[in-house]
Amino acid sequence: MPFPLVTSAWLEQHLSDSDLRIIELRGKVLPPTAPPPHYISDRAGFDAAHIPGAVYVDWQIDIVEPGSPSNDIAAPQRFADLMERLGISNSSPIVVCDDAGSMFACRMWWALRYYGHAEVRILDGGWTKWRDDARPVNDIPANYTRGNYTARVNESLRATTRDILKGLQAGSVQLVDVRSPAEYAGESSRARHGGHIPSAVNLPRNAMVNRDMTLKSEDNLRALFQDAGIDLNAPDTVLYCNSGVSATYGMLAMQVAGARNLRLYDGSWKEWGNDESTPKET
Repeated sequence: MPFPLVTSAWLEQHLSDSDLRIIELRGKVLPPTAPPPHYISDRAGFDAAHIPGAVYVDWQIDIVEPGSPSNDIAAPQRFADLMERLGISNSSPIVVCDDAGSMFACRMWWALRYYGHAEVRILDGGWTKWRDDARPVNDIPANYTRGNYTARVNESLRATTRDILKGLQAGSVQLVDVRSPAEYAGESSRARHGGHIPSAVNLPRNAMVNRDMTLKSEDNLRALFQDAGIDLNAPDTVLYCNSGVSATYGMLAMQVAGARNLRLYDGSWKEWGNDESTPKET
């Protein structure tokens, strides 16, 4: 498994690599107290300036299944068709970045890995760090030959509601909730019900990020997880958030800290909190 991060210096040195593909996702997340929509994409910002050679992905549309209330991952053929249109093949090395503290980039990283793409990394610090480091940008649309892509599902990276219920019953699953403390406590919610999944440990995503939007060091992350009571050696850890986005940043942080056996609850709280049959705590 390749180390999941690259620096802006590394990426600038490799911009001329003919097989490299760079995926940018732009947008922001609004607080749960704000009126919907809570997720806003920024295609105009990408068109105005982006990393040379980058292609654009709208995570809300391109890599989710149409009609899914919890923004579940796109079906295999839908995902493969997108990759081919972007000029990406199964063998393409990929770097992903965003301007939202790597939340959307991590979602793309997870989606690619879920569909069997091993050669994918995240630009540490994303678009913010790229601009702060005065790296090159342009407004020229990329034009690649259509790729050849087959999506091969890796079920070990995804958890369902049924998986979590079975894990809770058996006491065999470690749950990590990366939402805000207010959402965890049920004081605000993007779903019909507030609170959290029973036994889940709350560690907000923003605790894992440096001021320059890069990921905290391995040592700092290990200390952070230890202080939160999160076991990096647990045989089964499932992370969740609201729609399976910021939880993927938690997966990145835990992997860098040395954890394995990590799964994403793709439906996250938008699924769990809207299901009358699931147990909830506040």
